[in-house]
Amino acid sequence: MRVLLLGPYPPPHGGVQTNLVAIRAFLLKHGVPCAVINITRHRKPEAEEVYYPEGPVQLLRLLARLPYDVAHLHIGGMLTHRLLALSLACTVRPGTKSVMTFHSGGFPSTPEGQALGQASFAGFVLRRFDGLIAVNEEIEGFLHKLGVQPHRVRCISPYAFLPKDSSANLLPENLAAFLAEHDPVFLSVGLLEPEYDLPLQIETFPQVRQNFPDAGLLLIGSGSLEASLRAKIDTSPCAQHILLAGDVPHAATMEAVSRSRLMLRTTLYDGDALSVREALQLGTPVIATDNGMRPAGVHLIPKSDSQALLCAIEQELQHPAALKQQASHDESNLQAVFDFYQELQGKVG
Repeated sequence: MRVLLLGPYPPPHGGVQTNLVAIRAFLLKHGVPCAVINITRHRKPEAEEVYYPEGPVQLLRLLARLPYDVAHLHIGGMLTHRLLALSLACTVRPGTKSVMTFHSGGFPSTPEGQALGQASFAGFVLRRFDGLIAVNEEIEGFLHKLGVQPHRVRCISPYAFLPKDSSANLLPENLAAFLAEHDPVFLSVGLLEPEYDLPLQIETFPQVRQNFPDAGLLLIGSGSLEASLRAKIDTSPCAQHILLAGDVPHAATMEAVSRSRLMLRTTLYDGDALSVREALQLGTPVIATDNGMRPAGVHLIPKSDSQALLCAIEQELQHPAALKQQASHDESNLQAVFDFYQELQGKVG
């Protein structure tokens, strides 16, 4: 069997990227050849069968040229016409099987998701896949609503891929200094985009420091709001205690998560965030906006509620710091993906 993965490939290292990297590492470890086509605008030199096409035409040429038995597409966000066209292209090659993982956990509850039905173009395209993987039960129900036959759908949680020894990876100097100078540290990991409601954290932070004068706020990630967030931080009375670190290598990010007192995940729209699961695996408590699909153990708060965020932080800091521990590296969900490939390969196409 040869597998071709299509999706966002790091950097940057977000949730979908994490799961894609984990699947590839698992397949290679088990002797299964696996190439990757990056479908985002981020570019790196091509190496070790990871390809970075410069546009749709080049991407389609790779899809037609590369050898594979299973093509596995990973997408998140909205089901745009561009992504649906790519999805359709993944399903037309004779003699191969097509799989898609839909990572956008909150999409079914959006107006766009609720408007889709079996007669939609999205429903037509998704039904063409030999197999579909839902990251949660809400997505699974959404796929059934679009007419995808139940035997073609598997509900498999994403994998929080963690380095075996993150402490062996040196933190960037500015992060190491910030973590050494502040206690407690509150950390946010995600894109700098409107849906992550980062201004709420920046606006609430001065009130946090009234009771915790040594506290620091660390924001890891990049995105379209970087300039406006830097400007907002510059006008804050706590500007020197807020670090907008940009993109950070994944292993270093995990080290920062491990050293932080709390992870904050304030969002206006969010799916099943892998950064939340990673934090919990490392023993770092998480305060997150309630989106109806957070894992057990997360301290939930309402959307865009500064007072609720402040109260949650104060409540969490009343408890002793959690004992940090190494992740269990349970690969059962990766095995489930591989088993699905094999099951599809055993079917008469």
